[in-house]
Amino acid sequence: MYQLTIVKVGGKIVENPESLMTFLKDFILLAGEKILIHGGGRSATNLAEKLGLETKMTEGRRITDAEMLKVVTMVYAGLINKTIVAQLQKLRIDAIGLTGADMNLILSQKRPVKEIDYGFVGDIKEINAPAILELLDQNYLPVIAPITHDGNGNLLNTNADTIAAEIAKALAFNYNIRLIYCFEKRGVLMNEADEESLIPNLDFQLFQQYKNEGIIQGGMIPKLDNAFQAIASGVKEVIITCASDVNKGKGTFIR
Repeated sequence: MYQLTIVKVGGKIVENPESLMTFLKDFILLAGEKILIHGGGRSATNLAEKLGLETKMTEGRRITDAEMLKVVTMVYAGLINKTIVAQLQKLRIDAIGLTGADMNLILSQKRPVKEIDYGFVGDIKEINAPAILELLDQNYLPVIAPITHDGNGNLLNTNADTIAAEIAKALAFNYNIRLIYCFEKRGVLMNEADEESLIPNLDFQLFQQYKNEGIIQGGMIPKLDNAFQAIASGVKEVIITCASDVNKGKGTFIR
């Protein structure tokens, strides 16, 4: 099978013009076909503040009411997505910017209210793998913003890490998938304040141990949950690394 690399890149990297271009130059050197999924949370928070809207977070997750949904849609699907596409075109890469609503790529359902009401946040129900395969067959590079839809005309804010994992799982029967999560750190660290404390390899048993010991905590836990679910569903390799190492084979390798 052919190689497909799916990269999820964090908001801090794509929100700065210099770091974005540096990242994209490295990203396009990855072998084989590619898909890019991006965030943009800081830009959404900054715009919301300018509009007089309060940003509410719980356990690192954004509460998305009706007004905040408008903001994240404008920022993720508009400004950031099209900026990335334009910069890739500058690098002579034929990219196409999409949300989950385009081509019915990602169907979600509004997260049920339990202890917390997340508002218009979507949990993924289905990935339209044939549509993504069609784009790849036509040599497009999909750039996907973390906005999905429910099939009834409603947009939903959806976690970009989860989107990356679910797309990887949906295409695992068609490609040898490498899933890379890029952010500011070198990978999963034993000590978050020490870049030299990189954990080079991580299996599920060790993940559970480090989680119980409090070494792995916070936002890294759902990221790793997504990673291990992807591996269990046939994804060949998951790497968590910093953006500058996206094509260098460095970081934490999930087994």
